[in-house]
Amino acid sequence: MCWERIGIQGEIHPYVVPVSFGVEVMDEVPVVYFHCAKQGLKIDLLEKHPEVCVEGDIFYKVEQTEQGITTRYESIVGQGRCEFLTELDEIKRCLRLINDHYGYNDYPLDRCRGLAHLRIGRIALQEITGKRNLA
Repeated sequence: MCWERIGIQGEIHPYVVPVSFGVEVMDEVPVVYFHCAKQGLKIDLLEKHPEVCVEGDIFYKVEQTEQGITTRYESIVGQGRCEFLTELDEIKRCLRLINDHYGYNDYPLDRCRGLAHLRIGRIALQEITGKRNLA
């Protein structure tokens, strides 16, 4: 399972927060969507400073090798600008992408009681780097 965190410029220190997310590619640009509450520190900071860093990783295992102990993983780091969606149809479409990412492809969104209480953030990744250690 891939985990993702968003790095946001805080008032004094950076603020890093894990998010549930979905991804699609639009016009050859990876776009990350995440959901969150309509209020809180993350929203306050993103409204002031929408430029963000996105980190995603998959941890496989730690193992001993001839050279020592190593971690098997894959990771990406990307930069982009966060904007919040406002149209209900687009919010539902992107929430579907998030659900699909976690294996809930058939979950009926009309049963989602929290839909009225969430926001969907959209981050088009303008720069991406990655690294892996699999073998």
